[in-house]
Amino acid sequence: MKNKLTFLFDGGCPLCLRETNFLKKRDILNQIKFVDINSKDYDQTLFANISYSEAMSNLHGIIENGEIIRGLDVLAYSYELIGLGWVYSPLKVKFLSPGLRLVYRYWAKYRLRITGRPNIEKLCASQCEQ
Repeated sequence: MKNKLTFLFDGGCPLCLRETNFLKKRDILNQIKFVDINSKDYDQTLFANISYSEAMSNLHGIIENGEIIRGLDVLAYSYELIGLGWVYSPLKVKFLSPGLRLVYRYWAKYRLRITGRPNIEKLCASQCEQ
């Protein structure tokens, strides 16, 4: 069976890892392929050419048809696949969605600092292609 979603995650982020582990436990049909972008084996050419730096800037997912989704859309689709789609139903409410997306963009922009990790430049010095 082909995965319905490839979920690119930052295995160095404690909160991201916690969320990913939650999803893994509940993905009993193995519909989601989880890919740690921090793995030394991460090869962007296998994942729609999403570079380490780009993947670190925002959550990325690749749907089975090749479409790339980002941010909360990745989480909403993941939760739908594991049967908990209702968790992200507020994203479908027109007056709530912009605020939720704004909060997520703030999280994505500052998550390294919030979780006490080095900035992207320092992480890229060891991880990004030179």
